[in-house]
Amino acid sequence: SSTTPFPVYPDGFPGRIVEAFEKASCRRVIGNVAASGTEIIELLGPEHLETGALIVYTSADSVFQVAAHLDVVPLEELYEACRRAREILQPPDGVGRVIARPFTGSPGAFRRTPDRRDFSLPPPGTTLLDLLAAAGTPSMGIGKVDDLFAHRAISSAHVSSNREGLDLLEERAGGPGGGLVFANLCDFDTLWGHRNDVQGFARGLEEVDTRLGAILRKLGRGDLFILTADHGNDPTTPGTDHTREHVPLLVLSPGSKGAPLGTRTTFADVAATLAEYFGLPERFDASSFLGEVTG
Repeated sequence: SSTTPFPVYPDGFPGRIVEAFEKASCRRVIGNVAASGTEIIELLGPEHLETGALIVYTSADSVFQVAAHLDVVPLEELYEACRRAREILQPPDGVGRVIARPFTGSPGAFRRTPDRRDFSLPPPGTTLLDLLAAAGTPSMGIGKVDDLFAHRAISSAHVSSNREGLDLLEERAGGPGGGLVFANLCDFDTLWGHRNDVQGFARGLEEVDTRLGAILRKLGRGDLFILTADHGNDPTTPGTDHTREHVPLLVLSPGSKGAPLGTRTTFADVAATLAEYFGLPERFDASSFLGEVTG
C-alpha cells in the first residue's frame, strides 16, 4: 500500500533473491552488501573484469544496484538484467528502485558513465502526473523524472549534468503551451553529496544561484516556480548515505507578495498545491499552500 515503507536490506539481499537474479541474468553475482558505489567499484572492479560477475550492492535506501564495466557487459545487457531484477523484486521485496550503474576505465581509475538508468516500482496510487495527463495538461520532465515514475504519464529529457538541466529549464521557463515542467538536478546527490565533496557541492549551489535569476525573469504573471528537494545529502556528514534534515521549500509567483510557509507536515503539500494551481480537485490528503503564495 502507499503507507507501507519500501523494504531495505542493510545486510545484503537474501539468497533466494540473489539466486533468482543470477539465473535471470545468466551471470554470477559478487558483492551483495550495503556500500558506497564508487568504493565498491574500486574494490570489486578487478574481479568483475576477470570473471564477468555482476556487482550488486545496496545502501541505506531501498535500492538494488547493479554495476558493470561496459567492456565486459554491454549497456543493453545491463539494462535487461535490471529489468529482470525489477520483475523479481516485487512486494514484499519491492525495493523502490533497481539501478543500472555502468562504468568504464581501469583498476585505480574506474569512472561511472552518464548512462545510469533507474527502474522504479510503479507508484501505488494515482499521482499528480496521472491527473494532469487525464486532464490533457502537458507535463515535461528534465532529468531522470520519467525513470522515477516508472515512465508513467510523463516523458523526460535526460541530461548529463546540472548545467544541462538548467539550460533546458531556462529554455522552457515561461514558454508557450503552459503545463508542468518537472526538473531533477542530480549532481548534488550523485557527484557531491554521496562523495562528501564539500567544494563541489558549494560550487553547485553557486551555479544554481547564478542561473536562477535568468530563469525567474522569464516567468510571467500567474506562473508558479517551486524549488525543493526530496531529501538531504549533506557532504560534511560522516558516511555516504542520504541525510534526512529538513529540505528547502522556496516558491515564487510573479506579482504576488508571498508569505512564510513554515514547516510542512507532508511533502504531498507540493502535489496538493500544484493540483489546485491546475484546477484539479484532488488534494492527496495534504494541504495546498497556493493561497499563501498568491494571496
